[in-house]
Amino acid sequence: MEEKHTEKLAQLERLCFSRPWSREALLEELQNPAAVFLTAVEGQEILGYAGMHCAWGECYLDNIAVFPAHRRQGVAKALLLALEEAARRQNGEFLSLEVRASNQGAIALYQAMGFQEAGRRKNFYTAPREDGLIFTKYFSEHNHKLEMNIC
Repeated sequence: MEEKHTEKLAQLERLCFSRPWSREALLEELQNPAAVFLTAVEGQEILGYAGMHCAWGECYLDNIAVFPAHRRQGVAKALLLALEEAARRQNGEFLSLEVRASNQGAIALYQAMGFQEAGRRKNFYTAPREDGLIFTKYFSEHNHKLEMNIC
């Protein structure tokens, strides 16, 4: 993502999300060393974008959005693959995300790409109120289990 993309991406945010990121918020991510934000561009046209943050081996997908005219053409998949590659380069152990429970198209894409449902956050989203499903894709072959140490 470059500064010149941020105005159009802020428009895409308003189109796609009930609580969109502003242009200013997107600009801030350009200076964030933990952030990886990518823009899908064809010629001079912006197709969509995706962003994540990585820290201490954990990567979290913040947003992925594609303009309606370019959906179902592999743009979101290409963005996810590029973020996975970036996460691996940063020694990420996994990539995690949240999605509205009703967003069946996104859920189908995530599952097809090897993400597995890892939890549910009740009433996580507003406008409208809806559960958020947590999906995670681990990059290593062995089975991962959450371990908690309580002192």
